[in-house]
Amino acid sequence: MSSTHVCLSVILSLCYCYFLSSKFPKGIPRLISLLPIFYLFTILPLYFSSAFLIALTTFFITWLANFKLLLFAFDQGPLSLSLSSFNKNNATTNLPIFISMAALPLRSKQYSPIQENPTKKIPLNLAAEFVLFAIFLELTFHHRSQIHPKLVLICYCFMVFLMIDILVALSSSIVQRILVGFELELEPPSNEPYLSTSLQDFWGRRWNLTVTNTLRLTVYNPVRSALSRVVGVKWALRVAVLATFVVSGLMHELLFYYVNGVRPSWEMTGFFVIHGLCVLVEIGVKRAVKDTWRLPGFVSGPLTVGFVVATAFGLFFPPIIRNGADERVLQEVGFCFDFLKDKMFQFVGHFR
Repeated sequence: MSSTHVCLSVILSLCYCYFLSSKFPKGIPRLISLLPIFYLFTILPLYFSSAFLIALTTFFITWLANFKLLLFAFDQGPLSLSLSSFNKNNATTNLPIFISMAALPLRSKQYSPIQENPTKKIPLNLAAEFVLFAIFLELTFHHRSQIHPKLVLICYCFMVFLMIDILVALSSSIVQRILVGFELELEPPSNEPYLSTSLQDFWGRRWNLTVTNTLRLTVYNPVRSALSRVVGVKWALRVAVLATFVVSGLMHELLFYYVNGVRPSWEMTGFFVIHGLCVLVEIGVKRAVKDTWRLPGFVSGPLTVGFVVATAFGLFFPPIIRNGADERVLQEVGFCFDFLKDKMFQFVGHFR
């Protein structure tokens, strides 16, 4: 199955969800109607041979789209919001919005139809992020043998952040230009995670906001609500926080299982479980001191970022590097960048 066939499968599947599944009553009936789509979206990455496309499809479709459709089954989340916000418009107008919100890593603040075409601009820092990503890619792709392994891992940390930011920002820009008849207020991909002052701040309010919000709606809120009357509010919160990190870890394991094709080592799950436990410790400490004492930002900030980087070095990146997934992705992205760079130089050369 080619990439064109995969894209067509996703679009047709989401049309089915929009036109047919939405007519079922919310809850179990609609959930059952979506089961074939869950299955299809779970196996779609297996039709690619490219490591980058496998990772991209697993992240966009197998993870985020499936989770959004799970919320949609119970009339919650961005897909249900997109339908209710445009119920006065015709189906052909609503459908592109529904597909965009489902298939791309986007989440909207609100929807409001407008009369005139909005003028949207790509964020000013996006060009700088492209340049920085190109620099780190050049270092790791062409000069990796000359760089200390620890510096390579530091480059990977920056590249993961920049890649997610660029992909989400480009998705937002493309959607806003295609759907020019509506004002879509889209969330930014992240909120300067390098300025985090605590793990709770990093994971809850700064890092990869699309995933954070999706996990909050699909895991944290339901678990906390279900357990509050059983074990009490305090313990329900603790279990919900830990469950959220466990699910995130399992989805990362699935992503790299598809890319690597080897049995998971569970180091990534361990990474997220450790961070979940540390977040619980943070919450407990904050409640104990009740804001009577707190580390200044210039101390807590470097400690937070340093802890994230150190644990990523020890648990997150080793299974990726061990099986060569990083080299496969770097090769594919590096070849694309080299191709674009050569074309750009050729284009500039014509004007000399």
